[in-house]
Amino acid sequence: MFLPQQPFYFMKRLDKENKLESPFEKGGFRGILRGKSTLRLQVFLSHNGVCSRRKAMEVVQSGRVCVNGRVVREPSTPVNSRKDKISVDGKVIQEKTYDYIMLNKPRGYVTTKVGQSSDKTVFDLFPQIFQHLSPAGRLDKDTEGLLLFTNDGDVAYRLTHPKFNLDKTYFVQVSGRLEDINKQKLERGVMVEKKKTAPAKIKNVKVLKDRTELLMTIHEGRKRQIRLMFSSVGHKVKYLKRLSQGPLVLGTLKVGEWRSLTEGEVRKL
Repeated sequence: MFLPQQPFYFMKRLDKENKLESPFEKGGFRGILRGKSTLRLQVFLSHNGVCSRRKAMEVVQSGRVCVNGRVVREPSTPVNSRKDKISVDGKVIQEKTYDYIMLNKPRGYVTTKVGQSSDKTVFDLFPQIFQHLSPAGRLDKDTEGLLLFTNDGDVAYRLTHPKFNLDKTYFVQVSGRLEDINKQKLERGVMVEKKKTAPAKIKNVKVLKDRTELLMTIHEGRKRQIRLMFSSVGHKVKYLKRLSQGPLVLGTLKVGEWRSLTEGEVRKL
């Protein structure tokens, strides 16, 4: 079993009774704090769900906010979120924690919440403590590989929005022999559902008796995109697995297992 260095959680595979030996039960980490520890007071309040940044200015200026027991009326006052005690109307504001869980999704599971589908869902692979997380992107039912779950909306947005051109690499196995002319078509872009795909990268092509294996990198995330791309040049995808998403790499994480990201991985997101 692969264990990353300095993990925030240990990865575990659930047994048939859905039991989990968790470090949380032994005083382990429940999440991590993201970003700078020193922020403007107004920003701290908005980041931690008190109110919008604009509203936070009014809240501070009205004298409703205390830092270490003293009323502060200047919204730009620097505060250390790890050391200072910050309260609004007498209620202490806790800095929000974030969870980042990488799953090696098995085939046969859909990327939906439990109860939204009659199929097995990826959330069946997690203990109850992670049911609040959302996937950063999706993999279809027949696709394996890297899937990140988090409650950090900013990270999920950066990993999935097309404007960031984030590379995603897949191991692909297709039927038949992929000729070079079709490889070049795929790399230049092909028409899928009346829209041309962005350029792709294909390497490590290995032609076998009845199939071709390769690595394919794209930065779009259209539904069933790789399957449709190969279908457009006459090949059926027999096996598909996502190996990386931006700076995240699946590595040797086994199918059906999960782990938390390391501190170094989180800082790259």
